[in-house]
Amino acid sequence: MNSQTQYFSLTGPAGNLECALDLPDTAPRGIALVAHPHPLYGGTMDNKVAQTLARAFVAIGYATARMNFRGVGASEGAHDHGKGETDDMALLLAHMQERFPGLPVALGGFSFGTFVQAQLQVRLADEGRPAERLVLVGSAAGKWAMPDVPANTILIHGELDDTIPLSAVLDWARPQDLPVLVIPGADHFFHRKLQHIKNFVVESWHR
Repeated sequence: MNSQTQYFSLTGPAGNLECALDLPDTAPRGIALVAHPHPLYGGTMDNKVAQTLARAFVAIGYATARMNFRGVGASEGAHDHGKGETDDMALLLAHMQERFPGLPVALGGFSFGTFVQAQLQVRLADEGRPAERLVLVGSAAGKWAMPDVPANTILIHGELDDTIPLSAVLDWARPQDLPVLVIPGADHFFHRKLQHIKNFVVESWHR
């Protein structure tokens, strides 16, 4: 993401996982994990939306980690339809919590990554240690079986998203009474609209 990005690898159930860490200028006040879009359609941890989410978390003082899912970049293994990816994200969380103990956790994801992070949140909640907040951009509602998410989740979606229609996200969010921030004119990849993602996350984090 920048010259200060630290790259490392973890050994997961399917092999080595390529990871990246970005740190704030001061001591971290939290841990954030960012999950990238679908690996079978070109998604990587260097996706522009995923990097924008990482920058937003760093700006609010979080030590922020990303990983390439199985079969992407230097990560070994094969795509596992969300299950293995959730396992791997839990492994990354364990690594981050060992390195930065006692800090609150935030989960961020884009597209397929929102499915992974929502599933991880369910797992963490079942274990009695849920993440403090989720940021879901281009939520995968209607594409995958998205579980319910906490009331303080930040949902951001593009008005003109033709990969995951806004109507599908609203249908998912409505029964949960979840607000959705709609970026006018934005497509699925938020072309020329990325700054709105970072700005909204930073400005709304403590609301």
